[in-house]
Amino acid sequence: MRFPVFAVLFLAGTLLTGCFTEYRMDIPQGNIVTPAMIAELKPGMTKRQVRFALGAPLITDPFHPQRWDYFYSLSKAGGKPEKRRLTLFFKDDALTGANGDLAPADLKGGEPKDASPTPKQPS
Repeated sequence: MRFPVFAVLFLAGTLLTGCFTEYRMDIPQGNIVTPAMIAELKPGMTKRQVRFALGAPLITDPFHPQRWDYFYSLSKAGGKPEKRRLTLFFKDDALTGANGDLAPADLKGGEPKDASPTPKQPS
């Protein structure tokens, strides 16, 4: 008994499609900040020097011009995204502090005490 041609093609196509897997590419988003770039940060650096070392910040808040946020996310092959964050604080154009996953030890300490994160509400 002869198999019809369409049955042979259907069977071959079904077997071949099972051999291929879906390709998912890595998706990086945000600022790529390496340990070598972080090592260049020193207290007292100007905003211009920081921008040269790390690049432009991902977020510059017009309500908090003395705060720069760098954010990086990497989704590997559809898995859980790896997230890294670095927030830098300035006072009078000088780097005063940092916090987040990537903050260097000599700058840790977060936001300066005189910089309020939100405007005070009138009573």
